[in-house]
Amino acid sequence: MATWPWWLQVSLIFIAARLVSACIFMAAALQQSTSPWFPPAPDYWNFITIWDGRWYQQAADSGYPSVLPVDANGVVKENAWAFYALFPLLGRGVAAMTGLGTLQALTAIAMVAGLGAALVIYKLFREFAGKRTAMWGVVFVSTFPVSPILQVPYAESLNLLLLAASLLLVVRRRYLTAIPVVLVMCLSRPTGVPFAAMVGLLLLWRLWERFGRPSTASTPSTRSLVSLGALVVATGIGALAWPAIAWAVTGDPAAYTRTETAWRGHDLVPFKPWFDTGRMLFGPVLGVLAPFVFTALFVLVMVSAPVKRLGPELRLWCACYMGYLLVFLHPQTSTFRMLLPLFPLALGAAALSKSKAYRGTVVVMFVLLQIVWVVWLWAWAQLPGGGDYPP
Repeated sequence: MATWPWWLQVSLIFIAARLVSACIFMAAALQQSTSPWFPPAPDYWNFITIWDGRWYQQAADSGYPSVLPVDANGVVKENAWAFYALFPLLGRGVAAMTGLGTLQALTAIAMVAGLGAALVIYKLFREFAGKRTAMWGVVFVSTFPVSPILQVPYAESLNLLLLAASLLLVVRRRYLTAIPVVLVMCLSRPTGVPFAAMVGLLLLWRLWERFGRPSTASTPSTRSLVSLGALVVATGIGALAWPAIAWAVTGDPAAYTRTETAWRGHDLVPFKPWFDTGRMLFGPVLGVLAPFVFTALFVLVMVSAPVKRLGPELRLWCACYMGYLLVFLHPQTSTFRMLLPLFPLALGAAALSKSKAYRGTVVVMFVLLQIVWVVWLWAWAQLPGGGDYPP
């Protein structure tokens, strides 16, 4: 394979990984009991369209409510405003052009976007590593424990494609070209806020390079700084676009955040959910310390030698995205899926050692953890109090 074109190698790696995940899905489907969506032992195509796939289908077929649904106490109930519009709009368009059902169209888009993401990720990794290490980074991304999400009707694969393309353009300092890509990305999943923070901090870094230290060949020009500033402004606007659209349609300025917190059962309070979950899992003392320990471990990863090779853009992105999760996320079983945008760390993991034994062991462990993720979280098994843990 080493002599084949890079795009063919990446494509085969991604397709092989998705076939492995498909086998895991099919094996889990055979053991699936009755669920809210279908009778026992569904086929593969039905099994992968559950959970949020049905919300994206609803958004594609019926649009978004102009009045937020509320319960008897006036609390907003779960509704489609939690799901950004780009993915369902594309699904509606593909379904109309091809005659496919909405879920089938969404699944096709997810698979194609996932393949596109793998190709762009390879080009991004090649900016910082040799061909072999970059290819192993793609292998790690393609087999990551939550990578089965890249072949189901979720917006993760589309967002991953747009995020990787945005990062690649920023790394290559093509800031104006990145603006339309970033704006579209901001309508796929809630990654606009951390991306805006990333490019804002990057602008400060470039300003320091320009005015705070002696000039070198890599010192950014004034034109480059202006272009980066334009990207910062555009990303800030894009990050606020979906909440603003929800406000305009419903008349409620907090429509998006009230909908997002409907799944939590309480209002959004920054940082607090991490301590609540920590106390629930580890007790009143260790639970308070757990978020600090988690943050310290992440900092150690970010200052490790392999991650330092990723360059300021990718490191800033990982730091800003993790900071975003710490501020706004309610940690629960869906958190594993939300770690996928930290994919640049896969290159750091691949660069940690060139040992085939190490890299092969990582892939084997990732595939085994895929089994855990699918059987534990994707398959439906009602809890004693009702419902199930979401993937």
